[in-house]
Amino acid sequence: MKKMIYILLGLLFMGIGIVGIVLPLIPTTPLLLLASFFFVRGSERFEVWFKSTSVYKKHLEGFIRHRSMTLRQKVTLLIFSDIMILIPLILSDSLIVKVILSLIIVYKYYYFIFMIRTVAVRGDGQ
Repeated sequence: MKKMIYILLGLLFMGIGIVGIVLPLIPTTPLLLLASFFFVRGSERFEVWFKSTSVYKKHLEGFIRHRSMTLRQKVTLLIFSDIMILIPLILSDSLIVKVILSLIIVYKYYYFIFMIRTVAVRGDGQ
């Protein structure tokens, strides 16, 4: 049952990630990373299948292999995650929660700027 839930979550995040290819507001890379995570947990067959898809090869394989992203991928991901973090940051009355969320934002920018290389758009869509 647990493996089936992982597979269903993998399919869900893959589907949303594919929608993100067309709609620039939805970050494709993190959703496909989630899909990959759930497929690995759910089934080796689904993991192998997912890694053989053109969606994986075009949008995720470069990041997995080279730990690099295009500037557009980074900006899209950072903006999306900022919105998700800012909602509880604004709504929370707790100073501790606000400090922790602020530290997460600062660390996130540090990580994306200094730990993940920024590459030019590659011919394979990356």
